[in-house]
Amino acid sequence: MSDKEKRRANVIEVLNKARAMELQAIHQYMNHHYSLDDMDYGELAAKMKLIAIDEMRHAEDFAERIKELGGEPTTSKAGPIEKRQPIDKIFVYDAEEEDNAIDAYNQFLLVCRENGDSVSVKLFEEIIDDEQAHFNYFDAIKDHIESLGDSYLSRIAGTSSATGLAPQGFVITGKG
Repeated sequence: MSDKEKRRANVIEVLNKARAMELQAIHQYMNHHYSLDDMDYGELAAKMKLIAIDEMRHAEDFAERIKELGGEPTTSKAGPIEKRQPIDKIFVYDAEEEDNAIDAYNQFLLVCRENGDSVSVKLFEEIIDDEQAHFNYFDAIKDHIESLGDSYLSRIAGTSSATGLAPQGFVITGKG
């Protein structure tokens, strides 16, 4: 294997680790979306769905870069899905997951830089910015629940979970 091939393999490896983390986040956040909607916290459920969609975009971006480098994108999740969490645990858990992703992605970015892949470095920089926004949101909601408790949650109870997104699936667009 040439030096160039070894460097590419190193980058593909971290891109696939990041993709697996995104796939896990998609499943986790959609699980939380359904749970929050079922608990009648529609506003929180809607935001969780939008964050899951961001994670879908990230997973796709990582897959496209992996393919550009001649690799095969993973379809495996990085870990299990935590189910049936109470509301006071959901945002603590998700903030920690985002914080861990930011840390890992910064390390993966360094691997890309060390292996001379500026395109993947830029991709990680952009996604880290998104993950930071997710962390900030989860951390703020966690703080609201911790400091305001039931008064905060009662204000959100009964709100709509509609995200305003129009269906854009294959069948809906008439391409099928």
